[in-house]
Amino acid sequence: MRTIGPRTALCAVLLHPAGHTRSPAMHNAAFEALGIDAVYVAFDVAPSGLADAVRGARALGLRQLAVSIPHKEAALALCDEVDATARRIGAVNTLTLDGGRWIGSNTDWLGAVRALERTTALAGRDAVVLGAGGAARAAVFGLLERGARVRVLNRTPARARELAAELGAGGAGPLEAIGDAPFDVLVNTTSVGLREDVSPIPPGAIPKDAVVLDAVYDPPRTRLLRDAAARGARIVEGKWWLVHQAAEQLRLWTTRDAPLDAMAAAFDRAGT
Repeated sequence: MRTIGPRTALCAVLLHPAGHTRSPAMHNAAFEALGIDAVYVAFDVAPSGLADAVRGARALGLRQLAVSIPHKEAALALCDEVDATARRIGAVNTLTLDGGRWIGSNTDWLGAVRALERTTALAGRDAVVLGAGGAARAAVFGLLERGARVRVLNRTPARARELAAELGAGGAGPLEAIGDAPFDVLVNTTSVGLREDVSPIPPGAIPKDAVVLDAVYDPPRTRLLRDAAARGARIVEGKWWLVHQAAEQLRLWTTRDAPLDAMAAAFDRAGT
């Protein structure tokens, strides 16, 4: 068992509910691989307790906080400073302590594009993002940064239109509009598939040559990804989004490159 001493740095993820997170496993594996005296834990924090949790973490001297569903947009207002990218996205997923101040950042966008870039280049692609929450905002921003054309589709079309207008996406609409225009890249940021074996879109809407990324990582192959593979599309499991965004979080705090292989292996072990 690992020994935690008075100089051990503490980092954490705040989310609700917390039972499914694999972030502690990944970050602790990275700390061990890099020889960093730190430990990473998860706290189940309801939305009503987020502000108190962030203040308490500062008082306790935590070095970095990750914030996950449903806190990414609300946490932005709790930072002392927000970097330009996170401000543009309108959501943070990382708070790093610097001189007693919380600096807000967003590593989700890099997680999304680096996961997709394992399989395809993004410049010039036609992409569709499903959802309109914090993860969707990061995905849309990242795709646009990489030179893709983006449509946003959501169960509530008004939210999709609002997101598209804010970030400069080319179009928006309801989920049912998935077949209205061709696309090369599909990113699902909704929670559909997390608890039930269902997909947010019909299988026939997926082009055979598309690349499909699902932010849902448990199960590893959601119904959406299985449908996509059956259609001949290339699939990217949500695991890689999480691994790459966590790697950037580690770099923000330590300035060191993350051991991706160790983090990915720890992710897999945490699911068994």
